[in-house]
Amino acid sequence: MAMPAATTLLAWTRLLRAADLASQHCAASLRALGLPPPEWYDVLLAIERGGAQRPRDLQIALGTEQYALSRLVDRMVKARLLTRVPCADDARGHLLHLTIEGRAMRAAMWPVYAEAIETALGARVAEEDRTALARLLAPLAEPISA
Repeated sequence: MAMPAATTLLAWTRLLRAADLASQHCAASLRALGLPPPEWYDVLLAIERGGAQRPRDLQIALGTEQYALSRLVDRMVKARLLTRVPCADDARGHLLHLTIEGRAMRAAMWPVYAEAIETALGARVAEEDRTALARLLAPLAEPISA
């Protein structure tokens, strides 16, 4: 197997570093206002947009590990942002529903999340470069086929 080219390694390093810094900035912005972390927003938004979902479907949609999503959902249920309702099709399963508090929390988080996105990316990269970046990253946002 060939070693990656130097430019591939440089792009990889910068991609990971940029994602990490943007994520840290977003989490810090939310935390400063006493709001939950970005992962909570992602779950709330996915259920708000897609309706009640089984955890396995949410896991696939968010691209997260089952154990991490399970712990996250437990915390969100405890915070009364989500409820678990037994699945009519499968007595062993359940659906995750967004509560009124969950909808309100997602709405409260969005302005802070949006500002963090603008600060981390929008204000630092020209519009034409953001367009090119989105185009370049598109194939990397798809699952890797084995």
